Formats: sequence, C-alpha cells, structure tokens
Amino acid sequence: MKIFVYLFLSLFLSGLSYADQGITEDEILIGMHTDLSGPASMIGKQSVDGVNMRIDEFNQAGGAYGRTIKFIVEDHQYTVPRAVQAANKLLRKDKVAFMLGSLGTPMNNAVMTDQLSMNVPNLFPLTAARSMFDPFHELKFTSGSTYYDQIRTGIKFLVDKNNRSKVCVLYEDTDYGQEILDAAYDQLEEMNMPLIETASAKPTDTDFSSQIKKLQNAECDLIAMGTQIRSTIIPYIKAKEINWNNVDFVATSASYFSVVAEQPNGIMDGLYCLNGIVVPYYDTASDLEKDWWDRFRSIYSYEPNSGAIYGYIYADIFIEAVKRAGKDLSVKSFISAMESLENYADPLRTGTVTFTDTHRQGSNISYFFQVQNGKFEVISGPINY
Repeated sequence: MKIFVYLFLSLFLSGLSYADQGITEDEILIGMHTDLSGPASMIGKQSVDGVNMRIDEFNQAGGAYGRTIKFIVEDHQYTVPRAVQAANKLLRKDKVAFMLGSLGTPMNNAVMTDQLSMNVPNLFPLTAARSMFDPFHELKFTSGSTYYDQIRTGIKFLVDKNNRSKVCVLYEDTDYGQEILDAAYDQLEEMNMPLIETASAKPTDTDFSSQIKKLQNAECDLIAMGTQIRSTIIPYIKAKEINWNNVDFVATSASYFSVVAEQPNGIMDGLYCLNGIVVPYYDTASDLEKDWWDRFRSIYSYEPNSGAIYGYIYADIFIEAVKRAGKDLSVKSFISAMESLENYADPLRTGTVTFTDTHRQGSNISYFFQVQNGKFEVISGPINY
C-alpha cells in the first residue's frame, strides 16, 4: 500500500509545475507589463488597446473549446524596478499562463530568467532585441527583425548611398542602447571604419543639447540612434535648431511611430528609420486596413498608431496557436501549436511569421524608411537578412 501511494504521489507531483497555471477549463490568463504613464506610454497604451480589441473579438465569438481569455496589464512606467514588481505580481499573484507584448528591452531582460523558470512563455515582446530569442529557449518567441540587424543595415546603406564617413552613435544608456552600440561597432569593423564618437542619455532625459553639441564637435556625418520616440524627436529637432544639416540620423523600429514623423512643420523630415512591417496610413490603406482602422477608432475614439497594430497582430497569433492547441490546452501543447505556424499571415496582411522547433524569430525582414512630408515613406525593401 505504501509503495502504491508513493508511486502515485511521485507521478502526480512530477506532473505538477508552473506549466499550467492560468489555464482552466473556461479561462486563459495572459499578462503584460508595459508603459502606461512613462516616456513610452504612447506605445504601451495603444498596444494594450490593440490586444484588447482582438481578445474581445475572440471572447465575443465564444472563445475556443469553452475557454475565453482574461488579459491583465501592469504599468512599469518604462523602469526596470517597476517592471520587476509588475512581472512578479502577474506571475505569482495573478498566476498568468503567458506573457504577451511586454514593452522594453531592459524590462524584459530583467524578468526573463524568473519568468522562464516558472514555465511562462514570453510572446512577442515590444522590443526587437536579440535576447528575446537568442540564446534559444523553447518559451521565447519574437516576431520581427532585430535592432542589431536594422542599425547595421542603416549604417551600410547610408555610408554607401550618401557617402558618409564619420559614423557616431547616440544611444540610451540601457540594454537597448548597448545593442545599437554593438551593432555599430560590428558593422564598422566589417567596413574597416572607426566609430568616431558616442553620446549617451537616460530614457527619461528631456534635454539633449550637450549630446548634440558633442557629436557636432566631432564632425559626425551619420548618427546611429539607439533611441525611442521622445529621445529620437528631441535631439533630431535640436540638430535642426542649430542648423546642423550636413548629417544623417538613422533610427530603429523603436522610433517607427507616426508621432515621430508627424511632428509640426515637417521638422522630422529627413530622418531615416527601419522597421519590420509597413504600417499603413489611412488615406492610402487597403479596404481591409481601413475597416480595421474604423473599428478601432469607433471603440477607442482615437487614431491607432503602430503600437495598436502590433498589439492586435500579436494577440491574433496567440489566439491562432490557442485554437491549434485544441481542447487539452497546456503550455506544452501551445508550444507545439506555435511551431506549426508556417507563413501565417496576420489579419491586416502586414506580413507572415514562421516558427519551428529550432526557430523562434517569426520573421527577419526590414523596410528602410525616410520621413518625407511628415510621413514614413519606404525607400528600400523588403530587406531579407
């Protein structure tokens, strides 16, 4: 009898882990830690609304196999300490089964080890850092091209096309900024060129006068930017204000948001940027895109930006995997379902993703843009890495 009880308990306990927390017969819990009130809130808030829009559609249609989705969001204000607190709440108090679309390289990096140890997948974080899929871990999935590849492409393109020779880097003093710095060093080493100068800033800085002056004094003619929205806008405008015109600025997908291009009086015209998808403008959008745009605007009473589109797309990929996983949903069956996605097209037809048992980067395509007349216009691409 004791042997039977021991064997039963051993088998039972061996099957217990964090793997299936947040998955019940009628509900799936997913979480997101993001910026709702800090320097990147214009991304975070809209990505939340995009996710909510797709989840509401799914739930209102009855869910899948009797399950609907509950989405729990925590504000980290784009700071690492708050991200750690937020993730800890989501993982241990709310007991989410999946983390979806969490914002920021340093924030994701800070919580990743703990999260993965609890067997909670990290899905489509709003960061294009290589660490979101490399080194390989079965629970890490990302969707598009990396900051690293983007900035290397930007440097090479502008050195060749615009005959630039004095490359510098302006970057946030974070994990994200370090990735841009690494990319610049590696690309320039390949091209047998020196990195002329660097200037760093905190994500919360609002005055870039000293950084721009430092780079101008170094006679930089190409500046690779490891910045995001506000920290892209402010220094670029500062350069224009001091009539520093014989210089190119190239940014990554962290700056590819309409608010950057649409600053008043065309002040951002000339900025170069790379991103994994082409986000539509309403006046040139397809009927499919316009229909989604109109529905979003009717629900939230404002115009969607890239963050909203990312949120909607990421939620859709998640839902597709949930459907493919079937009635016996678990983290294991979900991972298998994700690995079955091959050239899966999102509902807005912005692109496709493919995952396998050894490949966790859904797409590795970039488009090269320049801000012209207040809009991001494609000047090259798609670029396949």
